[in-house]
Amino acid sequence: MAKQTILLIEDTESDQRLAQAALEMEGYTVYVADSAEEGLRLFEEVEPNLVLLDLILPGMDGLGACRQLRMRTAVPIMMLTAKGEEVDKVIGLELGADDYLAKPYGTRELIARVRALLRRMESFEQLTVPQRHLSLPLLEVDLPTRSVRVTGQEITMTPKEFDLLYFLAAQPGRVFTRQEIMEKVWGYRPEDDSYRTIDTHIKRLRQKLEEEYTVPWTVATVWGVGYKFELKE
Repeated sequence: MAKQTILLIEDTESDQRLAQAALEMEGYTVYVADSAEEGLRLFEEVEPNLVLLDLILPGMDGLGACRQLRMRTAVPIMMLTAKGEEVDKVIGLELGADDYLAKPYGTRELIARVRALLRRMESFEQLTVPQRHLSLPLLEVDLPTRSVRVTGQEITMTPKEFDLLYFLAAQPGRVFTRQEIMEKVWGYRPEDDSYRTIDTHIKRLRQKLEEEYTVPWTVATVWGVGYKFELKE
């Protein structure tokens, strides 16, 4: 099996060395860029399996780079942020980042998060044929093209929004705890038991799908438990 490739966009030399050494010890091929502009150029050249993207960069910042990358690819993006940048984390998730990791981080957590993101992408790609297209009342979700249509209209979604919708809609009526959703869709369980990112993505799904259209289903909250995709009677 060919080595998986990771693109690290990070301008701090010490952080570059730490992450690159840890990832290469695990068998990954790592390419490093110290600016967003260089990272975008290198992305086209090496076609990585995953991008690690620092939020604070010279020139174009990480949010701008995330936006540019999402216009080109569904490859997983993990943003690297400093503690306390909660607003920027949320914006990054809305722009299409799949996960974020706060600095300073440990190499064990970095490796665990990287593995989880790559496993999640592989699991979606390896689903059997009957599972690859969901056809529900006024809703079509197609895995091969990663497209969503509501009442025949195509909806623009981030990769994580698509994954979350697909996960819930594939089993209508089943209630999933937030822990289950985090483990299955995000690929890991947060160490601090914080599931705010799920709530943010659920809110955006409702805004895009339910507030804009009259549909016979809902992404419902099950108070004290989690969420479910529910067909209305």
